[in-house]
Amino acid sequence: MSRENGEPRAAGDGGAEEAPPEQLALIRESVRKAREPRAKPRTWRGAGLAKELPVARVLVDKGVLHLDRYFDYAVPEELDAQAQPGVRVRVRFGAGRGRVREGRREGGGLIDGFLVERRAESDYSGPLAALAQVVSPEPVLGEELLGLARAVADRYAGSLADVLQLAVPPRSARAEQRPSPAPLPPPPAPATGSWERYEHGGAFLDALASGGAPRAVWNALPGPLWSEELARAVAATLASGRGALVVVPDGRAAARVDAALTALLGTGRHALLTADAGPEKRYAQWLAVRRGSVRAVVGTRAAMFAPVRDLGLVAVWDDGDDSHSEQHAPQPHARDVLLLRAALDKCAFLMGSWSCTVEAAQLVESGWARPLVAGREQVRRTAPLVRTVGDEDLARDEAARAARLPTLAWQTAREGLRHGPVLVQVPRRGYAPRMACARCRAPARCRHCSGPLQGQDAGALRCAWCGREESAWHCPDCGGFRLRAQVVGARRTAEELGRAFPAVPVRTSGREHVLDTVPATPALVVSTPGAEPVAEGGYAAALLLDGWAMLVRPDLRAGEDALRRWISAGALVRPQTEGGTVVVVAEPTLRPVQALVRWDPVGHAVRELSERAELGFPPVSRMAAVSGPPAAVAEFLGTVELPPDAELLGPVPLPPTRPGSPRRTGAPPPGEHWERALVRVPPGSGAALATALKTAQAARMARGSGEAVRVRIDPPDIG
Repeated sequence: MSRENGEPRAAGDGGAEEAPPEQLALIRESVRKAREPRAKPRTWRGAGLAKELPVARVLVDKGVLHLDRYFDYAVPEELDAQAQPGVRVRVRFGAGRGRVREGRREGGGLIDGFLVERRAESDYSGPLAALAQVVSPEPVLGEELLGLARAVADRYAGSLADVLQLAVPPRSARAEQRPSPAPLPPPPAPATGSWERYEHGGAFLDALASGGAPRAVWNALPGPLWSEELARAVAATLASGRGALVVVPDGRAAARVDAALTALLGTGRHALLTADAGPEKRYAQWLAVRRGSVRAVVGTRAAMFAPVRDLGLVAVWDDGDDSHSEQHAPQPHARDVLLLRAALDKCAFLMGSWSCTVEAAQLVESGWARPLVAGREQVRRTAPLVRTVGDEDLARDEAARAARLPTLAWQTAREGLRHGPVLVQVPRRGYAPRMACARCRAPARCRHCSGPLQGQDAGALRCAWCGREESAWHCPDCGGFRLRAQVVGARRTAEELGRAFPAVPVRTSGREHVLDTVPATPALVVSTPGAEPVAEGGYAAALLLDGWAMLVRPDLRAGEDALRRWISAGALVRPQTEGGTVVVVAEPTLRPVQALVRWDPVGHAVRELSERAELGFPPVSRMAAVSGPPAAVAEFLGTVELPPDAELLGPVPLPPTRPGSPRRTGAPPPGEHWERALVRVPPGSGAALATALKTAQAARMARGSGEAVRVRIDPPDIG
């Protein structure tokens, strides 16, 4: 390099000026710093430890039961300021004792985790690995959320890491960089409003506004005012300076409560936590709640873990809906999680629905919660008229029975269409229905394998098990030759109604396309349960078809669930004083049908609870399901140390999952044959049962047993 390119001149070089002493000193200092050994990132070899509390207790995100504990890591001095309890970290996991260099354990794969605690020393006697990285200085895991997650994991025999995956949403760096708005002052206490319709509605709101913690099971009156009433309960809690959390089954219900809160309190006082918002927006809303900027939350199932500060009220709407049951391990139910929060935070609790579950009736009977209901005269003024069509009516109406629309239902629909839209609820969706005899309703089965026959688009019959076509079927019970759809989906029903009412528009609402609202103009709205849109001004009438198909399901909750779905549809119909009528096609002597006619879901739930107490069924007892391949289930049951008062039921074979069909929760994978055993314990032994099952499952995983066994506490569908 030439001197012109910057080569320094030698001392004594003619005419050259020597560098100033200050500049030489700076150069020497830079060289000296460059030669200092630097700690290797993510191993921090040779780096000094934090001077205070140099040990970090970390929950690693492994999600396996035999690793459901905390692990200690060394805190490098460079990460001392950021490594605070509650932050996300990355650590090396899986290094052996032999991989130690300069006092640090090295090796293993990088894995995410949460820093739970800083300690002065570790219980582990060997060398510690260092924290690899603090992912974000944002503390997202507080003590209250950690305690709730641990309680949920213990109740459902799951791991803490799995629960935190449900409780803490994925990180968004852009959302963390944006500041949350400043919290608003508490609003004034709201007026009683439509809560006056209930016997103790005003007292409930007053207790919330004064800082009390009332616990109530709310049987809401029919109509659209339930969302406004929930909003007033939230507003009363905010007026006391506390926070509130409302969990609803789906995004449509969340949008209604969100609109009611906005109309009552304005914007900026609550957060909406639903999956429809997208990861970044949802995480930003969650951070606003975590930072205390927002004191009220409305959301779907995942919002049950929302870290609301100074929690004063937890509320769940329609707790019998399947959407409240989490599908990911350990599969907690929103109702039970909110019950845990009410007990841990000593806050108010509100369980509301148009119907009433057996669990709600048990809370009232035990005295833990008080009933919040309206008088019978108020119920009669707001509920529609309910009429039934039973087997005797169908026998006298053969033509209507074959056409699947009885005369009474047809007349009700025709009269209702003169005044507004008519809702038609069908129990299942689909276009290839199972077939049955049109005369005696005996299921049509294949002559070769006894499998169910299905109707195809071209009109041919085909077995759902062996695939053979059937062209000359006749009923072995009554000798009939005519077939009808055992359960017809929304599309097929819409086609039949379109032919019966050719001048009326027909709309469908189901899994593929769910309508939120429909106008008040005359129309037939065919919907599956849970997808019923809200009609402006209410429906003029509702037809509940194939009710018997919902009642004969082989499930403990069949009657309760059928009544809940019927009442949810009937609650959208205008009151009887305005001509609203509901026709249900089901045997009128059955208990759920009688409860619908009287509009008495509470009485039905109390009767169900009494019978389950006699038989030892949930929720009076606690129950766990153990499912898997037969050999694995037998091995598991042979090693688990169940409580002395536990009762083992089974195992029995589970129905196989057909290839191409959706797999239900707890069902075997397609092509595999599983068995399921039920373990039942009396009240008070549920915690011991969960601990025993979790211990056995953890030991089995640590041994590396081959085939998996699934354990589920309090499964909603036990047959």
